[in-house]
Amino acid sequence: MSIPTSPTLRWVTAGLLIVAAVLCLALPFVSATLLTIALGGVAIAAGISQLLRLTSADDTRSKIFRGISAVLYVGGGIGLVLFPVASTISLTLFIGVLLAIEGVMELAGAAAGAVPARGLVLLDGIVTTVLGGMLIVEWPSDSVWAIGTLFGFALAFSGINLLTGTPPAPPAPQA
Repeated sequence: MSIPTSPTLRWVTAGLLIVAAVLCLALPFVSATLLTIALGGVAIAAGISQLLRLTSADDTRSKIFRGISAVLYVGGGIGLVLFPVASTISLTLFIGVLLAIEGVMELAGAAAGAVPARGLVLLDGIVTTVLGGMLIVEWPSDSVWAIGTLFGFALAFSGINLLTGTPPAPPAPQA
């Protein structure tokens, strides 16, 4: 995330992120459901975009694959919007598997070579793998709170990062 140069904008943005984080942590089921609905909206928009791109495809095969992609995006997006609770449960398992795989890849990357901040990469890999494993093992019972809570913590860290990060230097005046 880039840090705004204006101190006022930094404080306002950080404050909004922290308020959103508190709301996500206080109401994790509501925030997870809203995130699922938003993801459905994005999928529908992506599907419509694929449909609009059908005319730019040169050959029939490309048009068929874009059409199939569009139908899958729109269909999946509609499913997410119409059934947000069931979709949140599925997304929780998906996120658990994704985190577990990402954590293993981080561990492999730390073990494979001399990466900068190797200790932090190793710690990140361990924490991410354990978190993903916990989501998988506790699924579906953790689906009610997991996504909203994780999103809340991510927003909180983003807000704190804005307050503690060093803003970029203002651009030099041009002659």
